[in-house]
Amino acid sequence: MYSGDTGRPRTRGRAAALRAAGTAAALGAVLLLAGCSGDGDGGDRKSAPAIGQQPKDQDPYWVNPDGNAARQVEAYTKDGDDENAELIRKIARQPVGEWIGPDNPENEVKGVTEAATAADREALLVLYNVPHRDCGQFSKGGASDGDAYRAWLDSVAKGIGDRAATVILEPDALLHLVDGCTPQEFHEERYDLLKGAIQRLKQQPATKVYLDAGNAGWQSPDALYQPLQRAGIAEADGFSLNVSNFQTTAVSTEFGKKLSQKIGGKPFVIDTSRNGNGPYTGGDPAESWCNPPGRALGEAPTTRTGDELVDAYLWIKRPGESDGDCKGGPKAGEWWPEYALGLARATK
Repeated sequence: MYSGDTGRPRTRGRAAALRAAGTAAALGAVLLLAGCSGDGDGGDRKSAPAIGQQPKDQDPYWVNPDGNAARQVEAYTKDGDDENAELIRKIARQPVGEWIGPDNPENEVKGVTEAATAADREALLVLYNVPHRDCGQFSKGGASDGDAYRAWLDSVAKGIGDRAATVILEPDALLHLVDGCTPQEFHEERYDLLKGAIQRLKQQPATKVYLDAGNAGWQSPDALYQPLQRAGIAEADGFSLNVSNFQTTAVSTEFGKKLSQKIGGKPFVIDTSRNGNGPYTGGDPAESWCNPPGRALGEAPTTRTGDELVDAYLWIKRPGESDGDCKGGPKAGEWWPEYALGLARATK
């Protein structure tokens, strides 16, 4: 997109999808459901809206049986709308990232990781709370300052405990240093916060951490490898690509391999949640990232990528949740059933 105050082109990774409201409140029900879930085969369930787990050897991540998509399946089913229920089930039956909120993170994370453990699965967490987040745009916000962020991060780590979790660390945060969107006076602190976050999270014995590195349409490997090193990538398990974006898996893989070569062969994960039709090329290029029409779900989440450098295809962005109040969408992170249906219908 184009930076509103400079006019400088920059294709964003866009972490405009904040976690949906109500996640923490639903965790009691989730724990009960997860304890009863088996190794679901991922097939259609016309007779009931219940959502199970994917086969563990193919996809070890937890499917939230009470997520927005699962609740939408239930609503359509109750209304007798079997066609739309089946479309949304394409989303509901897959594991998606749990975006952790700013309030009471320890309890929220504990609830998610306990539910995942009860289902014999691994939690997928997205941390998106760095100070001065999103440069004051659709997903502006974050912790009030560095000390508040460190305290929040420490609570997240305590909530994880010794349970298995994969953490996607701060979508866009590093890239907004590289592209100049984040003011210079905050750069040193942010590098320190990212490096410290990796170190703190890696104290948890079963936690993997992937530091976000944007997408293949935004900056180049040459511009990224030194900032990644400065942010502590050496101590992370790898990096993430394409979060909330639409670059194809093939393009993202090629980009990731070039970047990996420059940072010691680190592996990476790719967000395939909405990249089935690639990036949007119509309309105003300044908002090509925001709720673009005609997009489709990408490859289903899996750790069987067939590439030793690609640890997983993940749905980090939660399909069906708005990028922001553009193109008729609700505010960032809100569930938008019409958009979810469009993604599902367009999926091959």
